[in-house]
Amino acid sequence: MADSFQLDLPHRPRRLRRTASRRALVEETILRPADFIAPLFVVEGRAAPDPIKSMPGVFRLGIPDLVKECKALYRLGVPAVALFPKLDPKLKDEEGTQALNEEALVLRAVRAVKKAVPELTVITDVALDPYTSHGHDGVLTPAGDDVANDRTVGILARMAILQARAGVDLVAPSDMMDGRVGAIRRALDAAGHTDTGIMAYSAKFNSAYYGPFRDAVGSAQAAGTRLLSKATYQLNPANRREAISEALLDESEGADIVMVKPAGLYLDIIRDVREVTRKPVAAYQISGEYSQIHAAAQLGWLDLARCRHESLLAIKRAGADMILTYFAKDMAAALK
Repeated sequence: MADSFQLDLPHRPRRLRRTASRRALVEETILRPADFIAPLFVVEGRAAPDPIKSMPGVFRLGIPDLVKECKALYRLGVPAVALFPKLDPKLKDEEGTQALNEEALVLRAVRAVKKAVPELTVITDVALDPYTSHGHDGVLTPAGDDVANDRTVGILARMAILQARAGVDLVAPSDMMDGRVGAIRRALDAAGHTDTGIMAYSAKFNSAYYGPFRDAVGSAQAAGTRLLSKATYQLNPANRREAISEALLDESEGADIVMVKPAGLYLDIIRDVREVTRKPVAAYQISGEYSQIHAAAQLGWLDLARCRHESLLAIKRAGADMILTYFAKDMAAALK
């Protein structure tokens, strides 16, 4: 029996959802390969790519394989990569002295990538956690119970100059020290690197979701635990207004791009920052976000492709102009 009941509705939103072509016409948020920045891990040597157990599908790469990966990403339309070094533990010390080595791993990697793919935007991390034996993002106070802010900033500024000299496009201070963006901008300008930009980790929260990344760069191994607390410098996850304040401070100090990290659990912060700044806003879908989607998919609980797409769509919808994500290559391939 046909349904004879009909509502008298002047507005039927489903009209625009009935076919794929109509849905495409009214789609508000669209992901493109150009939205993504691929974080990549680099190690010494020419051995085969080293899989990171806690991050399925992600590898530590020697420089030759790193160059190959960068070429592949650029062919897929991904415009930028962010490089993170994994050092031999023997090279780490309390002061992170390898960060100022002019032939440091990450600097050689930058030079190789820029020579092979000059059009690719290369971003480097400015923080000491890959280099310190204690796993913190800076040098410690004499008492050893906290990170020394100002002394750390002085080292970070010198790091940034070395990275700019190697040819990096954007330096990305991820340390969350007070005043580091202004100090780095002044140091870069004084050294003649006025064209080197700063992507500031402006609202980086003291998240429990960083564990797989700390495995990847070896800071967990250095510290003896992936549960290392960075609460004295990273933001309290409970604080919303403070995140806005940090982003505005970084903008005033010369940041070219401000970032929110993590992304998926902090969509409200992305939106807040988007509404208070005219600077481009980046968001970092971090290792724990990536790994939990993979883990649930491996158990058959979630559809990997759909969840990966939805997670990134939400980040862009919240207001991010660019997204650092370990899904960058797979998403770019799927979108093309």
